[in-house]
Amino acid sequence: MRSTLMCMALSGSLLDPAFAHTGAEQINSFASGIAHPISGVDHILTMVTIGLWSVLAGGRAMWVWPSAFVGAMLIGYATATLGLQVPFVEAAIWSSIAVLGLLVAIGVKAPVWIGAAIAGTFAFFHGHAHGTEVAPGLTAYASGFALATAGLHVVGIGLGLFADGRIGKGALRTMGGLAVLGALGLMVA
Repeated sequence: MRSTLMCMALSGSLLDPAFAHTGAEQINSFASGIAHPISGVDHILTMVTIGLWSVLAGGRAMWVWPSAFVGAMLIGYATATLGLQVPFVEAAIWSSIAVLGLLVAIGVKAPVWIGAAIAGTFAFFHGHAHGTEVAPGLTAYASGFALATAGLHVVGIGLGLFADGRIGKGALRTMGGLAVLGALGLMVA
């Protein structure tokens, strides 16, 4: 458990915290789409925490919630590329980490449809942030970030299954608490 936490802390310190939506990077390809979600702590924490929470709920939630997230994220992306302005996007992204982490930390096992609605709501804002950074029509970029997002969900599911099966629910819930702390750090950064 300690080595897992140390790896998470080290990888987080090497990334650019809370500034994944600066618009400063080059966004024009499938590769840049894949790179984007794994280059920001906000993305990593949110996507991994969706996976953790789906493990906590178990069953169909492990594929429905990540799928709902990716689908709603693409809808948010499309609306942004069409010019729809949405307020409080960054605040919603930071809040998504805190809320999802809290749901894991306190052990909330929501019905599948409620979890999908929560995941989808937060995902819309993540997708909108992606869409405001690009010119319309960059489907290769969208495909890349959707694939990387799904990959981060799988990492979260893997971590959750490992923690739940090998260490116990306490470890899974501790990871949720760490996500909440990460969100608070991003909010004050």
